[in-house]
Amino acid sequence: MNLYPVEAGNFKLDGGAMFGVVPKSLWHRTNPADSNNMIDIAARCLLIEDGDKLILIDTGMGDKQSEKFFSYYYPWGDHSIDKSLRKHGFHRDDITDVFMTHLHFDHCGGSIQWNKDRTGYEPAFKNARFWSNEDHWKWATQPNYREKASFLKENILPMEESGQLHFMDRAENESFSENKDLGFGVLFVDGHTDKQMIPHIDYKGKKLVFMADLLPTAGHIPLAYVMGYDTRPLITLSEKKKFLETAANENYYLFLEHDAHNEIITLKNTEKGVRLDKTYKFNEVFN
Repeated sequence: MNLYPVEAGNFKLDGGAMFGVVPKSLWHRTNPADSNNMIDIAARCLLIEDGDKLILIDTGMGDKQSEKFFSYYYPWGDHSIDKSLRKHGFHRDDITDVFMTHLHFDHCGGSIQWNKDRTGYEPAFKNARFWSNEDHWKWATQPNYREKASFLKENILPMEESGQLHFMDRAENESFSENKDLGFGVLFVDGHTDKQMIPHIDYKGKKLVFMADLLPTAGHIPLAYVMGYDTRPLITLSEKKKFLETAANENYYLFLEHDAHNEIITLKNTEKGVRLDKTYKFNEVFN
């Protein structure tokens, strides 16, 4: 098995929305804002090369939305999925599986693209199976008003229409399941959105966890630092507490999807609770 970080593009989000009830005087220490109160955000995906499988976890925003849409998110830098794949010697047509932690636009938008004459949409990975889970799919395709702007039908419905959509099986009432098709474990969490999936990957003797929106940046480690985007913040608190304690005790390596400046972190126990231990570049841990 080989793992590769894939940078799908950087953007910005409102710092207040990213930190919920936490005052700016606290969160700006780790996530400084610009004059518009926007903080740096990454869309960092993960590529898994395992035998004849090439699995991409999440796909970023993509590029099919309108100029007005992207103006809300201040894209910056020159990262793209195609550039990152080429860097590692791959093409999007090589991808066999796309695993989506959840279906918010900044995690799955790159899965679907315009067709050739821009009259409709098609899978951006024509040879891949797209993985979600049945509960989250229902949640996303029948969205509540709070999340409706994050679940864009043009990002989601073409997966099903293409025949490439697959659902991961989940053991009844269990929060952790193995995806036997893809070869890694998945933690199901409900605070941010219903049945978000957090991959746990055993690699080179270490446990690497793809954090998605359970822990968007290193600045979100303190328990109360919960995004305003989360639909069930009290559940997030409980899920974070349990996960972070396990991660600190078991020395997990946490792969941060949204932290533009920290790729991987580890945690430690302190008198104030679980806190940041060390930060790493991917190749510093897995060379």
